[in-house]
Parts: sequence; C-alpha cells; structure tokens
Amino acid sequence: MRFGIFVPQGWRLDLVGIDPARQWPVMRDLARRADDAGVWESLWVYDHFHTVPVPTEEATHEAWTLMSAFAATTERIRLGQMCTAVAYRNPAYLAKVAATVDLISGGRAEMGIGAGWYEHEWRAYGYGFPTAGQRLAKLDEGVQILRQAWTTGTATLAGEHYQVDGAIVRPLPLQDGGIPLWIAGGGEKVTLRIAAKYAQYTNFSGDPQTFAHKSDLLREHCVAVGSDFEAITRSANFNTVVGATEAEVAERIAALAARLAPVLGAEAAENQLGNLFRDSPAVGTPEQIVEKLSRIRDLGLGYAIHNFPESAYDTSGVELFEREVIPALR
Repeated sequence: MRFGIFVPQGWRLDLVGIDPARQWPVMRDLARRADDAGVWESLWVYDHFHTVPVPTEEATHEAWTLMSAFAATTERIRLGQMCTAVAYRNPAYLAKVAATVDLISGGRAEMGIGAGWYEHEWRAYGYGFPTAGQRLAKLDEGVQILRQAWTTGTATLAGEHYQVDGAIVRPLPLQDGGIPLWIAGGGEKVTLRIAAKYAQYTNFSGDPQTFAHKSDLLREHCVAVGSDFEAITRSANFNTVVGATEAEVAERIAALAARLAPVLGAEAAENQLGNLFRDSPAVGTPEQIVEKLSRIRDLGLGYAIHNFPESAYDTSGVELFEREVIPALR
C-alpha cells in the first residue's frame, strides 16, 4: 500500500485560531516535514473555496496556488489535489496551470479531477449549479482536453460544454504521457465509466463494503470500454485520528471538538466530528487501524490518503502513524 497525506488549508476548519499571516508558514512547514519523512509518497490539498460543513469566514486557501508553492518548496514528494472541480477553470487553462506546476516541481504533479458537488460555492462564485448529468459531461470533455493538451501540446474540441480550437499548452509536462489522472468519485453509471476510459487512479469510498462494490463496477466498466482494470490503482481518503490508547484517541477528538465549537457551536462541532470519524477505518490505536486498513487493502486498496485534522497544531499523531501504521501496511 502507498500513502499520501493532506496538508491543512482551512477548508475543513483545520487552521482555526492561526493568524492568516502565519498560515502559509504552517502549511509550508508541514509540506516540508512530509517531504523529509520519506514515508509519504504524496501530499494533497482540496479544491474548494468555502469551508465545510457550512460556509464561514475562516480561510480556505486556493488549491492550485498552493500546488505551485509546494512545488517550489519541496524536493521529493508528489503533489496532488483531491480533487479539482473541472468546471471551476476552463480545462485548457487548467492544463496549462498543471503543466507549469509539473515543470516547477520537476515532474511531481498529480491531477485529481472530478465533477464537483459543493453547491454553495458554485453559486457564490457565479458558476450556477448544472445538473449532475451536465457536470459529469463536463468532466468527460475536460479530461479529453487535458489528455490531448499534455500529449500533443495543443487541444481542439468542439464539445457540448467546452470548445477549444488549437489551444497551445507548452511546454509539455515533464512526465512522459502527461500528468497522471485520478478520476475521483463513485458515481456508478458515469463517473466510474469515465475512470475506466481515462484514469491511472480512482478515488472513492474507503468503507469496505462500498469499496468492494465500486471496485466490481469499475471492473465491469473496464471490460465494456476495453481497458485494463489491473492497471488502475484504487485509492481512498481517510479522516485519521490515532492515539497510543483508546483514551488518547478520545482526548484528541475532544480537543478537535473544542477547537471547532467557537466557529460552529458545540452541538454542530460534535455532529461534524461524528460524521467524520464515526465509521472511519483510520480512527483508533495503531493496532486497530492496521487491522481495519488491512481488510480494505485485501479488497484492492492500493493507495491511502490521510487527513490528520489536528496536524496544524500537533504532529504527534502523524508521527505515531508514521512509526507504527505505515510500516505494518507497506
């Protein structure tokens, strides 16, 4: 199993209480720490503009700006977003941005991409909120433009949603064949079919039953479109809280609730953490997490990406995970 780690950027209210002037140094230092640790293959950010579970005036830093900054301030670790909403940027422009990040990083960019779902920020930023079918159609066309731009240096598509005519994207990404595509989402009829056609990686639920079901459907789509199911690495994201004992895990979650309460209110903070952690396979002692993640690995999970909601304030949980969980699963 391979491992990635999210850098807090505010979207999950994971920079609350840190002065905005200090937030970039915090993010930069965590990225460098992950780069130096040697056990993380990749670091990740989210592509969102408004906080969850509700929009607030707390910071949410922009994903591709951070990608470029991390490209310039790290040396080894790969860099991704989980995941870019295709309609937030013209796909030809996005191809150019991503190619530039790949160049700055020395060929370390990953492209997580999906149809987008957060209605509040869509409408607030003037994008409207197309139907699910329209958003998925944009995803399909957008991925075609990205692939064409990164392999030929130009993109032309007379699509229903996107029209580009000889858009020049040079220099090409440094990576042969272009930047690896992670098609995110578990939509059974369309998203997984798009993944079967184009993806090197997928990203969907890490719940064991759901993971197995989506994997079976992905396999069926691969057969239908004539692609190699075994060539697609299946990944999942996990909200992670690890402690040496169950009591320590509870203490960490209580500290998170106390940090969120002034922003969300005590009841909403408790509900939010319940939603995040109640069924997460990555909450518990190292032994418990290894046992739960091993079951999903046996179902075909090849890549686990972990969000440590306390890492901007305390990296001891990350350190414990690095010492006792990763070696046992790798």
